Amino acid sequence: MAREDRKRKQDTADDTADDGERRGRRDKRPKEEKPAPAPPLPSEIRNKEKRSEVYAKLKRDKKAQKRKLGRERAQAAQRAAELGEQVPEKQVPRTIENTREPDETICRPDDQELFAGNDADEFNAVLKQVVTPKVLITTCRFNSGRGPAFIKELMQVIPNAQYVNRGTYDLKKVVEYANNREFTSVMVVHTNRREPDALLIINLPEGPTAHFKLSKLVLRKDIKNHGNPTSHKPELVLNNFTTRLGHRVGRMIQSLFPQDPNFRGRRVVTFHNQRDYIFFRHHRYVFEEKEKKVVTKDKKGKASETKTEKHVNCRLQECGPRFILKLITLQHGTFDTKSGEYEWVHKPDLDTSRRRFFL
Repeated sequence: MAREDRKRKQDTADDTADDGERRGRRDKRPKEEKPAPAPPLPSEIRNKEKRSEVYAKLKRDKKAQKRKLGRERAQAAQRAAELGEQVPEKQVPRTIENTREPDETICRPDDQELFAGNDADEFNAVLKQVVTPKVLITTCRFNSGRGPAFIKELMQVIPNAQYVNRGTYDLKKVVEYANNREFTSVMVVHTNRREPDALLIINLPEGPTAHFKLSKLVLRKDIKNHGNPTSHKPELVLNNFTTRLGHRVGRMIQSLFPQDPNFRGRRVVTFHNQRDYIFFRHHRYVFEEKEKKVVTKDKKGKASETKTEKHVNCRLQECGPRFILKLITLQHGTFDTKSGEYEWVHKPDLDTSRRRFFL
């Protein structure tokens, strides 16, 4: 029995020594450094103040990295120019506009069919100054809120515009009244809950009729440092109406204004199309003469003479109103909801891609 106990103790001691050796070998191995945990995303932080702080830091770091890359590119371009090498091309950012889906209806400068169509369309007489544009502006049957103020400012924007109270007359009767008095267009301002929300433009005598959704209306009194327009004929600027449909809508808008602007009035009206939203702005040029002191220095670098030079600065002053239009329908002929044929109708099914534009 004593021998067996001694043998067990010896085996236990041997096992303990083996474990110690293994542990020592394990401790001598180089410890693998665990990767630092990634910082939490702002969306994972529940505390609002901490979330705002982390988001602001991420934004600062991103801007700093962008500035650093910009400086490196500028230095590389400068070195290439000094060495006479080819300067790398400037990078163009990817935007929704320059990555838009290809469209077969985009107008080309050598499109003879388009020019032939212009000579035969409904706006040709006004645009070639055979007929002077004359616009009748009216409202829906129940007009209130900001509608009258908006119409008053529209009449100052469009020359030869006259307001006619609609009363209880149907729109077809209004169109007939305008045709008999040789108006070239009818403009109807629709209000909903005391707020203008739609604009209907009817070209006379044979159409077409365009229905626009109107939004983000800002009247002149709400524009900071606004100017007051004069009665001169304005200069008209149309931007980015590139497709066949956009070209047609652009010519329709163009037919509302006289084609012989009076540049002495320094007025400019802009319809800027971007992603099928038409932004309207009304400005006037302001020329300001300012005096600037110029100090001339002698050979020693000391100021010897001070001259006063006059400079003329040009800036734009907004006259208002400002609003955004979006085309809903374009209809053949004058307004007819029952039997009218539509050239184009905006449907939700058309908005399946952010890079598909129609104007």
